Amino acid sequence: MASLSESIRSFLEDLSVDELEERVVEYVVREVGNGRRLSDALHDPYVRNRLSDEKLARVLEKPEVIDALEHSISSAFERKDFGFTR
Repeated sequence: MASLSESIRSFLEDLSVDELEERVVEYVVREVGNGRRLSDALHDPYVRNRLSDEKLARVLEKPEVIDALEHSISSAFERKDFGFTR
């Protein structure tokens, strides 16, 4: 059984990870909203230095990120700008 101090430490670490993930979500949503590709934003050092692949996968499941992607796709169809060169 974990000691009280270990339990508290684990709880606080979980809180800090959640806050970090939320900051990365905000960053990714902002970057996609500014017209960047999701893959480019996810490869930024800001993202890669803060989250493991497992945590990044959780970020991609966040409703805010999904909404930003849907908006980006919708905007691309409206502009007929699919990122292909002619």
